[in-house]
Amino acid sequence: MIFEGFVLEERDVAGQTLRLRRGGEGPPLLLLHGNPQTHAMWHRVAPLLAERHTVICPDLRGYGFSGKPGPTPDHAPYAKRAMAADMLGLMRGLGHERFRVLAHDRGARVAHRLALDAPEAVERLALLDIVPTIEHFERTDMAFALGYYHWFFLAQKHDLPERMILRDVEDWFDLQTSREPKDRGFFHPEARADYLAALRRPGTVTAICEDYRAAATIDLEHDRASRAAGEKIRCPLMVLWGEKGKIGQWYRPLELWQGYAAGPVSGGPVRSGHYLAEEAPEAVLAAVGPFLR
Repeated sequence: MIFEGFVLEERDVAGQTLRLRRGGEGPPLLLLHGNPQTHAMWHRVAPLLAERHTVICPDLRGYGFSGKPGPTPDHAPYAKRAMAADMLGLMRGLGHERFRVLAHDRGARVAHRLALDAPEAVERLALLDIVPTIEHFERTDMAFALGYYHWFFLAQKHDLPERMILRDVEDWFDLQTSREPKDRGFFHPEARADYLAALRRPGTVTAICEDYRAAATIDLEHDRASRAAGEKIRCPLMVLWGEKGKIGQWYRPLELWQGYAAGPVSGGPVRSGHYLAEEAPEAVLAAVGPFLR
């Protein structure tokens, strides 16, 4: 049984329903998942972090069993600013005005925006296997376009990618998560079942596509505005990436992130692929545990 000792619940945040798990005691810690997953991706690290923290693991809007706004021409409901506002509202509703954040993949992009839009709330920030969205797009070359082809496929006009994915959601999930080769036993059976059940819910696949459409449009507008205004992450920042993945091959992550942070930046590679928290939880905990205290 995963997440033993955690409470599973739903909360309303400004009219948006969010599914989450909560557990532990201590300073509040928000964990944000990536695509095409749910908060279940944290099952190997959340219980240990809960020994020192009050851990809150929500499904992002559109993902998992949280609410799923429909598609819009401007993709604003899935702007990272809107998704970050959900998380700020959730934490404040739980009584946490200031908190730490550990986030992976798409959730890390939400966390980056959260740290920019609500710097008074985020005390420490740990990001797994990303560089800023704007850097990916502005540096796009053949390697990125082929290696992260899904960024461009999922951002296609509604409902082209949805129709293709929904013909066989489980096959798409296996292909999407095979950035590094893995068999169906890679993910814990309960976690995998949760991911697939969420993908089969009406609206989830469209929400995922809207997330990527927003990244290629409205998120870039917000990122460019923040850069022009000199907005940077103010709190201590840790960045980790999987050494078997692409981030360390394509970029110098620490140097790159130093340009987006006003405070100290630490971190490094982990002996893992893209799914660090599930493949190498001990290494992730060894790094982020002391940092998040």
